[in-house]
Amino acid sequence: MEDHAIVELYWARESRAIEESDRKYGRLCRSLAADLLASREDAEECVNDAWLRAWNTMPPQRPGSLGAFLARITRNLSIDRWRAARAKKRGEGLTLLTDELEDCVPAPAAGDVAESREIARVIGRWLESLPAADRVAFVRRYWYGQRLDELAASLGEQPARMAQRMYRLRLALRRALEEEGVSL
Repeated sequence: MEDHAIVELYWARESRAIEESDRKYGRLCRSLAADLLASREDAEECVNDAWLRAWNTMPPQRPGSLGAFLARITRNLSIDRWRAARAKKRGEGLTLLTDELEDCVPAPAAGDVAESREIARVIGRWLESLPAADRVAFVRRYWYGQRLDELAASLGEQPARMAQRMYRLRLALRRALEEEGVSL
């Protein structure tokens, strides 16, 4: 079923919208949540919560890209769940990703939305300047939280070579941020 038809089901308040969303985007959302969380059960709960959140936000929202909309909801719910678990104990997954990026992406001051937006714009321009293969690898690693070994296998590289590639990309991002005047 096409995305616009699924969105129309949400707007018509037909429960079939959730079934169709799960049929089309369930695998993506489950994979995204599982990559960020250590527990398959937690990942499944986040996906179920994502369907509920989609149901509650359509209407009034009418997403242009349903897949991106559902992935963003799932990712945000997964991060929230990870943070709640981390408050109890230090976990893996997202900790590793944030540790990898902490030297090249600054944490903006609390409540400084303008600074956050500017950093996001700089990162967006930097990503657009990359070759497609590097952009895909970077986004899959640091946005979707894909494990390094899985990323390497999916891109036909050795894990050590992929780790080196990610390191070089982080250095390039750091240089780009510094050139734009973002203080690290």
